[in-house]
Amino acid sequence: AMSKSAVKISSDLLSNPLCEQEPSFLEMVTALDTAMKRMDSFNQEKVENGSAGSAMESFSSVFPSLNMAVKRREQTLQDYKRLQSKVEKYEEKERTGPVLAKLHQ
Repeated sequence: AMSKSAVKISSDLLSNPLCEQEPSFLEMVTALDTAMKRMDSFNQEKVENGSAGSAMESFSSVFPSLNMAVKRREQTLQDYKRLQSKVEKYEEKERTGPVLAKLHQ
């Protein structure tokens, strides 16, 4: 879906009147359009052949920092959910001094 959107954006840019006025802009947008169409056909081929998983594995090996960022995000999300459930638990309790202190913390 993302590559289809990128192709749509690049084709919309090609139809922009500025392309008629600026040859350098037309050249850049044409290059972008070609790249987006190639990316889309590559992605479609991977999906149709059922090798999208291996494409993601190779993508992760090329960009290891992305894989680490995804893991950090998942860990942070789990921490957030755990803390949110604690907050909800303290909000349901009677509002005494210790409960309010823990809720504030």
